[in-house]
Amino acid sequence: MSAAPTSAYARIANLASDRRVHQAFQWMHLHERQIMQWQAGLVEVPAPPFGERPRAEWLCDRFRDLGLRKVLIDEEGNAIGELPGSDAPVSAAPRPCLLLSAHIDTIFPAGTPIDPVLDGTRLTAPGACDNGAGIAAMLAIAAALRHAHVELPCDLVFLGNVGEEGEGDLRGMRHIYRHAPWRDRIAAHIVLDGAGHEIAVTHALGSQRFLVTLCGPGGHSWTDAGRPNPIVVLSQAIARLGSLALSGSPRTTLNVGTIEGGTSVNAIPEQASARFDLRSTDPEQLMCLEVELHRAVEDAVLDARHAFAAALKDGHARGPGDLKFSIARIGNRPAGRLPSASPLFETLRAVDRHLSIRTEPRVASTDANIPLSLGVPAFSLGSGGEGGGIHTRAEWYDARGRELALRRILLLLLALSHQQTHSSGTLAAI
Repeated sequence: MSAAPTSAYARIANLASDRRVHQAFQWMHLHERQIMQWQAGLVEVPAPPFGERPRAEWLCDRFRDLGLRKVLIDEEGNAIGELPGSDAPVSAAPRPCLLLSAHIDTIFPAGTPIDPVLDGTRLTAPGACDNGAGIAAMLAIAAALRHAHVELPCDLVFLGNVGEEGEGDLRGMRHIYRHAPWRDRIAAHIVLDGAGHEIAVTHALGSQRFLVTLCGPGGHSWTDAGRPNPIVVLSQAIARLGSLALSGSPRTTLNVGTIEGGTSVNAIPEQASARFDLRSTDPEQLMCLEVELHRAVEDAVLDARHAFAAALKDGHARGPGDLKFSIARIGNRPAGRLPSASPLFETLRAVDRHLSIRTEPRVASTDANIPLSLGVPAFSLGSGGEGGGIHTRAEWYDARGRELALRRILLLLLALSHQQTHSSGTLAAI
């Protein structure tokens, strides 16, 4: 990333020298144990896909403890709290707000044993890093601002959103940008997701997800041999897709995440299904890959129907033998990109220069897909520390180095709030 303009860097340096900002930094430095206790307490509360309510309630309790206002759980299950901006002269235009979010859901199904183990700075548990780290960082920012009595000149909304993982299809974030009463006031959105401090997801990776289901009459493996086998036919479609020469530039990928079907080793299954994940940095490539998926499934089914008809005619099979299929879209993550010349990108470069961080812009699919696709300045950042074993029961997070990322997030929010205040013609409170 290129060096930020001197004016932007000077603004960051000026904010960082404020006594109250130093007090906020000091709180984060002295309260790492508290932050880790929040993180351990959070991951202990299960949050499977579409079952995040207990964790949302836990988070709302923490929001209230920290003195946030308008704390609630919305219709989709998102946990929301607000830190109102300082009083400012009345303006004809609605006052902008900043949104800081971290998803509260995990990839793990209901009933998954959690049993978090905290050993010094290391936490081991399903979801400890993704996204226990993001939520803990969000709470740390709220606590530091409150402790240091830092008043932002615009409203700051804290959001623990649902539906980021798996088949959640970003439902929590979609709900915010469709129904939140303050959605039109969002001037910038920072997403906290996972560990690290040297990555900024500024390019939202588009993806399409499909559930393919094949249904047949089934039967006995011996007496009904020759009837179409949905598992075999689906496997043939998958093999055809696996032989595609996918584009390396722009990068395009296809993954088969699950395959299910059948009841017994000696029974022709009545049904088989698989879930497909298609991704590309190019919308046209994504569309072409979707066409290939439909073609592979349709051709495999037609071949199976023709083979059964021939076997039936020769007396090598007996009916019924009809084979049906369906292809249902179960996920659609829109693409988007933060322009490198945008004020938000400029602010990130200035903050990183001040903190001697060399940030690498990345392409990924995160909650930031929604705001970026709508033209709202946004990116996704790590919350500091290190993590591993993501999406496994051995997932871990180590908080060493977290403080640098927390300073980065705090300075970003202060700079953005100051920037929005100036753009609306009022005076900054910092």
